[in-house]
Parts: sequence; C-alpha cells; structure tokens
Amino acid sequence: MNIGNLHIDGFAALAPMAGVADRAFREICRGYGAAFTESEMISAKALSMGDKKSYELMHITNGERPTGIQLFGNSPEVIEKAVKSAETENPDFIDFNFGCPAPKIAGNGSGSALLKTPDVIGEILKSAYSVTDKPITAKIRIGWDNETKNAVKTATTIEKNGAVAITVHGRTRSQYYSGEADWNIIKQVKESVSIPVIGNGDVTSREIAKQRLEQSGVDAIMIGRGAFGNPWIFRETVQYLQNGICIQKPTNEEKYETILKHLGLEIEEKGENIAVKEMRKHISAYTKSMPDSSSFRSKINTMDTAEEVRKCLKEYFAQ
Repeated sequence: MNIGNLHIDGFAALAPMAGVADRAFREICRGYGAAFTESEMISAKALSMGDKKSYELMHITNGERPTGIQLFGNSPEVIEKAVKSAETENPDFIDFNFGCPAPKIAGNGSGSALLKTPDVIGEILKSAYSVTDKPITAKIRIGWDNETKNAVKTATTIEKNGAVAITVHGRTRSQYYSGEADWNIIKQVKESVSIPVIGNGDVTSREIAKQRLEQSGVDAIMIGRGAFGNPWIFRETVQYLQNGICIQKPTNEEKYETILKHLGLEIEEKGENIAVKEMRKHISAYTKSMPDSSSFRSKINTMDTAEEVRKCLKEYFAQ
C-alpha cells in the first residue's frame, strides 16, 4: 500500500506501544519483517515547550525505517509547533493518536476523548498540513463507548481533512483492552473511505492475521501486544500470507541471539544502567513458556550489569 507518496511493502506493522516499542525494539521488529514502525506516543504540548525527553523520543535510526512520529494533543496551534519540531527528525510520515484510552491522556481532552468531537480532529489535521508536506496519518478507536461507536463518521472526517491512511483499533475507549476487538466495524470503516485502512486489535498469530485481513478487507494490520517477546510474528505472518505455511519458526539459538542484539541496541540508546532494567520486561516476554523460565526471570530481575545478564542468558540457553 501507499501512505501518501510513501510505498509500504508488507501487510503487518508494529504498533507504537509506550514503554515497549522504543527504537531498539522497533529495529528488531523491522529486521523480522514489520512493514513499518512508529515512535512511542509523544505529547505535542511537551514538544512545543522544548521538553528534552520528548525530543529524545522522536529520534529515528535508519534501521527502523520506514517510520513515523506519533503525536497526541488537542490544540491546533500547539500541534503546528509540534509538527515543525517533528520535521527536524525527517520522519517518513507523522501520525496522530486519537485513540489512546489512558486516563491521563483522555482525561485532558486528548487521545480517545477527541472521538467525541470529530470536527476538532479535522481542525487538528488541517493545522498539521498547514506546516508540513509529510504524509499525515491518524489512529482511532471505534468510539468512546457502546452508545457512541462513531468510527465511520470519524474516519470520513479524517479523510476529508487530508490524512492519507488511518489505523482503527477495534475497541471503544471504555473497553480499554478488555473484551474482543470488533473487526466488523473496522470493515465498515474500510468500506467508507478510499485511503488505506490498517486494522488493529487482538492479532496474536499469523493465522489470526490472515483471518483478519480477509475478513475486513483492510490494507494492512498493526500488531502490538502480539509482538511483545515475539518479533518473529512479522516474519511468520509474511510467510504464512505468501505460502499458507510458516517456513521459519525461531529456534532457541535465534531467540538467544535476538535477545543479545536487543540488549546491545538498548545499551547504545540508553546506556547500560537503564538498558539492563528496560530489558527485564523484554527478556521475560522472550522466554515466556520456556522451561524453568520463572526462576530464570527471577534471576534476571536482580541483575544490574550487562555482563551479568549475558552470562545468565548463556547459561540458560545452554541447558
């Protein structure tokens, strides 16, 4: 598919998960076939005020491209300043999150709160386009709650105001991440707009990915929690879509090498002290369901140096 003038190869992208999909993990997933990636969600207001941490979140490496910078906010004027800041990192596109359900985001009138006022979403997109020629995309949920499932109206407003692709998470804000994603409404969105639609929600295997693509007719899917600890899901999905079978499942040796690479990328990005702590959750996810993984994770969670972690990994995978 094309996101504006940007051609995308593949049908499965990595979702921009806060605290998980940092630059290191995005590079890992891109290496295993993720069609594109996005930054962790960044506050437009914080960017406009020169917040250092927000600027650091925007940094892009070539290993994760094609990639977009994802922003959230509710003020068209602030959005303009944030978009200008985002352009300094030369993203392949800029994405706006109108679907985040977190209370600290929606409670301040951003994220999924904007689903209640699609016209404001339109104004935000207009403001963004007034200061950039980068492709602009948007992410939404199917509505605020069961009584206001307005994804089709929101999507048509988004298309009308210039966005060149839209991602739809198949839950309402009130659902958070409970219940099941409604792919029938995602299908309705696809049928109501002419721009590419990316479906999101409960894609945890190559089989489900194929089923959702066929069921909804979307142009691509976005995988979030299904990729945590399992970046190979992108490779497996590509192979399954192409051949109807999964040719290459990860071996324990590949898992080991991937974890070591991931650790190295985290250290490059954040320094050893922070990287080792960040990797605890990733290593737990990578080794979930492996033999004796519970006691192994307990050991990893007490370690503070990369040398200790590498030694522990080597011993565990040699078993």
